[in-house]
This record gives sequence, C-alpha cells and structure tokens, in this order.
Amino acid sequence: MTGWGAFAAALAIFLLSHAIPARPAVRGKLIGLMGRTPYIIAYSALSLAVLGWLIIAAANAPYVEVIPPLTALRWVPVLVMPVVCWLAVSGLVVNNPFSFGGLGRGPFDPEAPGILHTTRHPILVAMMLWALAHLLANGSLAHVILFGLFAGFAWIGMALIDRRKAREAGPDWAHLSRNTARLSLRAPRPWPHLWVWLVSVVAYAALLHFHAPVIGLSPLP
Repeated sequence: MTGWGAFAAALAIFLLSHAIPARPAVRGKLIGLMGRTPYIIAYSALSLAVLGWLIIAAANAPYVEVIPPLTALRWVPVLVMPVVCWLAVSGLVVNNPFSFGGLGRGPFDPEAPGILHTTRHPILVAMMLWALAHLLANGSLAHVILFGLFAGFAWIGMALIDRRKAREAGPDWAHLSRNTARLSLRAPRPWPHLWVWLVSVVAYAALLHFHAPVIGLSPLP
C-alpha cells in the first residue's frame, strides 16, 4: 500500500492506538496487568513506532501544496524544538497527578509543583509546539493534516484530561491544582534541576543528528 492509502492506514492506526488505551477501563486494566511504569514505557515505545510510520507515510503521500515552502519557515522547528525537548524531559521526570508522562517517584507537592506551575500537561504542550512548528515547515496537504491533527489532539486532550482528573479528585482538585495551570507563561516553581537542562540539550542534539538519516531530510534550512 502506497500514497494516500498508506497515509490513511497509518493515521487510522495512530488514532486507534491513542483512543483505545485512553479509555479509563482499558488503561486501568492494562496498568493492573503490567504495572504503571512498564505500561508507560511500552505505550511510549508503541506510540513512537506508530508515529515514525505515520511520518514516513506522510512524506511519501502525493504532494499538494498548502503552505509555500519558505526558507524562513524551515527555521521555526530548529528554534522551537529546544523548548519542546525541555518540556518533554521536564514533564517525564516529575510526579504528575494531573496528566500522563510523569515518571517521577517523589510525592507531588502542591506548594512546589515545578513545571506543572507552567502547565499541567508538559508532554501535550511539547507535542502541540512540535506539531505547529513542523506544520509551518512542511506545508503539503498530508503534513498539514498530520501536524494539524497532532496540535488539535494535544489541545483538546488537555481540556479532556483536566475534566476527568477534576471529576476523579472531587473536592481535592481545588487544593491539589491551585498552583498549577493548564497552559500559561508562568515560570516553573521551582525550576527543573540542571541535569534536566543537560538532558534536554543532548536530546535536541540527537534529534538534529539523526533527523536526516531517520526522516530523510535535514532539519537545517
């Protein structure tokens, strides 16, 4: 299967792989069988594999121009991706009772929520920024559909997760979330440790280095 058919198949599998485990009953059963950390690791690996397939399928879809391929727009991902890496690493290393991705083992402190002071959904915000930056740099119809859906998925996901978590927490929601925000420009409180910044830099450098051999296109204009 090639062209639009392959793109449609990859997109459908990606959406299903996120929609089905997102159901509380399914997710709870999987976590019960596997454990929380193994589930997150396995789910992340599956998501990355399907995401890679989807990106390759979009690149091989017929080219229909939507946004002109301006050189200036190709700089947008280069400048935005350091922030994306920092958000992703910061979100992965904390205990996040408000969203997914947090692998931190320490107790959550409402008085010192860290990156959650900026956003309760650092992984989703990272995905949204990644998607919007790449949408501008890859203006074909397939990529506009791909990255537009990612950005919309992340934005809607933040609202849906907040609603579900508030319902589950009940009266405790106001107390637990009082120093957090769905999405804001507030600085983290406290800022992430130095090693988080260093890991983010290494992750960004790795993305720059492996982008061309893996994706087939240099990220640099």
